[in-house]
Amino acid sequence: QKELAAFLEKEQTQAKLHSTVHTFTTMCWDKCVTSTPSTRFSRGEESCLMNCVDRFLDSSIFLVNQISQRRDQQ
Repeated sequence: QKELAAFLEKEQTQAKLHSTVHTFTTMCWDKCVTSTPSTRFSRGEESCLMNCVDRFLDSSIFLVNQISQRRDQQ
């Protein structure tokens, strides 16, 4: 039972992370890529994507830290 519960918790955590990655990817693309994609992004698009990815990484690190703290408390 404990192994199953731990496995389910791990799978749910991974599913949440994947969902978050998908959400941020879609959000950054929709927000930053305003023209038809070609071989390169415009300067504005590139800057916007970099900033969006940086915020995504900040959020991901925050989420991982929160999950780790909750796991440690249990």
